[in-house]
Amino acid sequence: MASFLRGKQAGMQNDLSANIIPGSFVPDDRARYGINSQISCIAYEPVQSLLAIGTNESKFGSGRIYVFGQTRVQKLLVPSRSCSFADVQFCANRLVSLDTKNEVTIWNLDTGKRIAGFRAPGIVSCMLTDPMLDWCFLGMQSGEIYAYDLDRERMSPFRLPNFWTEKDPKIRAVALVSMQLHPRDIGKLLIAYTHGVVVYSFKQNVPNKFFEYQVPPGALGGSGSMVESMRRPKVTHALWHPTGTFILTAHDDGSLVFWDAKDGRVVMARTLYDSNINQPVPNPGSSIPKHPYVRIAWCCKQNPEDSGLLIAGGQKLDQPSNGLNFIDLGVTPNYATSSWQILSEYTKGKRTNTLETPAGVGITNFFVIPRLSPHFSGAQDPIAVMTVLSSGEILTLSFPSGYPISPTNQLHPSISFVHPFAMKFAVTTLDRDRWLGMVENRNQGEPLLKGGAQAPHPRRRFEGRTIIQVAHADSTIRIWDVGHGDEIENPSQLQVDVARALDRYEDVEITAMTMASTTGEFAVGTSKGEVVIYRWDGNQYFGKPPNQKIDPNPGGLSNITTRAEPSLKSGLMPYSLYEMMQGSISAIKASDAGFLAVGSENGFISIIDLRGPSIMFQASMADFVKQERRSSFLRSRSSVSTTKEWPVVLEFGVLTLDEDKYSSICCFVGTNLGKVITFKILPSGAGYTATLAGVAHLNDKVISICPIVADTGKPALATGHSVAGLREGRHVNGLLVVVTQSEARIFKPATAKGASKSFDDYLCDAAMVTEFEIHGMALVGVFGDRTTRAFSLPGLKELGSYPLPMMDGSRSGSSLVTEDGEVFCWTGPSEIAILQVWGTGLEIENTADKLINPELEIPTRPTISNVQWISGTQYVSPTDLDLLIGGPDRPPSKRMISATAAERNAGSGSGSASAGAASQEGWGDYLTRQLNERTEKLNLMNDSLDSVADSSQKWADDASKFASQQKRKMLLGGITSKFT
Repeated sequence: MASFLRGKQAGMQNDLSANIIPGSFVPDDRARYGINSQISCIAYEPVQSLLAIGTNESKFGSGRIYVFGQTRVQKLLVPSRSCSFADVQFCANRLVSLDTKNEVTIWNLDTGKRIAGFRAPGIVSCMLTDPMLDWCFLGMQSGEIYAYDLDRERMSPFRLPNFWTEKDPKIRAVALVSMQLHPRDIGKLLIAYTHGVVVYSFKQNVPNKFFEYQVPPGALGGSGSMVESMRRPKVTHALWHPTGTFILTAHDDGSLVFWDAKDGRVVMARTLYDSNINQPVPNPGSSIPKHPYVRIAWCCKQNPEDSGLLIAGGQKLDQPSNGLNFIDLGVTPNYATSSWQILSEYTKGKRTNTLETPAGVGITNFFVIPRLSPHFSGAQDPIAVMTVLSSGEILTLSFPSGYPISPTNQLHPSISFVHPFAMKFAVTTLDRDRWLGMVENRNQGEPLLKGGAQAPHPRRRFEGRTIIQVAHADSTIRIWDVGHGDEIENPSQLQVDVARALDRYEDVEITAMTMASTTGEFAVGTSKGEVVIYRWDGNQYFGKPPNQKIDPNPGGLSNITTRAEPSLKSGLMPYSLYEMMQGSISAIKASDAGFLAVGSENGFISIIDLRGPSIMFQASMADFVKQERRSSFLRSRSSVSTTKEWPVVLEFGVLTLDEDKYSSICCFVGTNLGKVITFKILPSGAGYTATLAGVAHLNDKVISICPIVADTGKPALATGHSVAGLREGRHVNGLLVVVTQSEARIFKPATAKGASKSFDDYLCDAAMVTEFEIHGMALVGVFGDRTTRAFSLPGLKELGSYPLPMMDGSRSGSSLVTEDGEVFCWTGPSEIAILQVWGTGLEIENTADKLINPELEIPTRPTISNVQWISGTQYVSPTDLDLLIGGPDRPPSKRMISATAAERNAGSGSGSASAGAASQEGWGDYLTRQLNERTEKLNLMNDSLDSVADSSQKWADDASKFASQQKRKMLLGGITSKFT
């Protein structure tokens, strides 16, 4: 009966929700965009061109691993139990992760499933993998090293003790810091302990070299403290030179020590500022302590001899810790022919370049993105550096120039939520044909991510595209299609730079955004009271930025087309700037009919005709809203409420007002105190005028205003088609569905009371009249108790409710509901969830995207040179290392079998018969044969050298005989000339 009465009160004859059966309101958890928690680790795979991001556990959920490829390709790896990820590494088309609970997990990148895992026997300090090996080395905090077989998914019998405590048993608390395989000789492992560094030989099964840095009395050292005593700074990092010529150790006093890898001598000890800090001087004085080193990468060009150091940290304590320092060392001198002085000068570097990061924010880690090769510790020929800031954000810089790289159309949209943080979002259902034509043309470098293939999706489930506009902390806005679970025909992103459009780069906070659903016009409001209007156009100043200086125009409109980005050839261009300057912009709405409404927190409302553009209406709320004043002899005049009122919701519609005989364009303004003000927009000469039509009073803050057609429930918005119908005298019998925090009301504007329903036990944060295809229309809302509810129209009877456990309750006020029945809500600081309320209760699923291209082969690992081999360096192949670590009883892995076959085919020119005989060869026979072949090659080399010596001696004898003959002929010629 209540539903029937509400229908009569609202003036609606039809039950628009009659065909929505009970149980239809069961939302599908459809998608997530963003990163759920703080980023802890990043890995990049250059062969497959994939990026993996691991996160920490927080109150917003467990740590996860996100793997991204080109455009929208992604895969989500979710652990079986809550944890934080300490490290992730790609290894031979699989991903290996280490969490803070010391569990190592192997993931299948195509399925996103866990292949295997195990709990390490202790606390893991570091994890080491290599693209060419099936082994995962685990360095324990105790200093021991274990090896896990990635192919056989089990621990191997291989164990390495703490070599430093074996060297000096009296030392206590020696922990392992890092490990690194020799970049060319896979048979050597660099192990860094807190007290020193060891080079371990797999072939000899012994540590070959020990490196311990000591600062003698009188030397300045890194920190300049305790100058008169012997100091032994603790090791924090250790790295190989890309060719293995040098070893670099970083210490807790700020020292960078270069070692000769052969004889173990110190080549140079320096800081970022001084050199030879380990040499005593007469008056050492003191130096300022340094920030600790966060991370160091020894990068190299395509030629590994040309290298440099990329360093985070090491600055003086009185200087900011932001930025990366790149020491360009240049081409490595020839070790065999260079003097000690030349080697020392090389370590000083040619130049030092600083890659700037935002001031006041430190760097917690960085990761190099190489162009092609996964070798040289992933630092060969890098094109970019991805830094993780202490704020939790990501910043990508070009290398070595250090220019910021925008993630727009470079990285997955989810990464952009932390690049930098997303602060606010708005959603528009944009016409499909219009969106397909909105592909910006911008000067941009080569894509950073090229891997993966997106799974096929159904085609065009909706004509309208759900376009999200995300405002970021750096005042950029990125606009893209979130899709409906269908094929995204235009996956590209658009970008606008609000700070550039304002020509102000400080204190730019975006407070409101709107996009017209057919024309694509876009407007942005800021906290300083400015409104920037964008239109799709070409850039007449492309590649030649003009003078951006424009005189201030408070209260007026200014042309700002000269402030377009010079790298943008076509896209959303800044068109006009409205300097309202009446407090922060609280609400903004663009209409397809060519109007823009703007409201500010100081209680002002403006309507702009975008055809000019021109300001057609501007007024204060106090001018047309009659304040309720109740006089009483029991209450003085000073007790009258003076609560500030301002617009919070704006909407345009075309319908017939309650006392009119014709339809007109209307602008509806909802305020924070629950008033709905209706303006009538009418033609006037060459333009339009806006007049007040009436005010409706509701209980509290207005959340949503939805003009609908009374007979069908379809939106009665001010579109180009509906406005054109006004000229033909078309009549639109429309109603307003207005939702406040505590009630929903359906009435005929401007002042009718209509029908209402109160929300007694909860407050509404977002609402919209939505369409359930074929079945009808309903009002859907998101409420503060983290629940979404649906109500019938016009009866406002509850059709169903569903909990939203993923929603961040502290940000429920930023939730949105679209006309298609999609709910957008924040799940944490940098992630949003998208649900389709008219679903079947489906849980969120992993994507079916393919990440691995099996046709892409990992390039061969660099190996030792012929000179090194001849001089006695023992070459250890990956198959040899498999035997040394796994033992003779380990069955050969797939990679071992293929690698062995390749080595045999390359080493022997015999036919298929010999290859078949070799396939029966055992591992012991194989190693024996390798040793014999090495001996034979050495003998052949000796024979060749002997033959070269014989040939040289013969040539010298012939030359001597020829010279003697010439002398004799010259002498005889001189004598005979005397007798002639």
